[in-house]
Amino acid sequence: MSAPPAWAQDPVHLVVKDHHFSPDHFTVPAGTRFLIMLDNQDDTTDEFESYDLKFEKIVVPGTTITVHAGPLHPGTYKFFDDYHPDQATGTVTVTQEP
Repeated sequence: MSAPPAWAQDPVHLVVKDHHFSPDHFTVPAGTRFLIMLDNQDDTTDEFESYDLKFEKIVVPGTTITVHAGPLHPGTYKFFDDYHPDQATGTVTVTQEP
């Protein structure tokens, strides 16, 4: 029986403000589960979504949501705000640990 995937040590903290993610790129190791915590500092509701990471979450102004993701294979994965897809975009790079 194989062990379940390990969790990354710390959550990834993102902010959406003025319809842009900060940071708009982060890196995680392959084969681990990780948490993304998104703080909505916009005056409007946003929809944090990723086809690649298979999540879709509504985040109202002034709140923080948590998304569970992974484990993933090495590569680049996109995320975006579905309500502002031309402005709020970002990527996750998954790297193979040496």
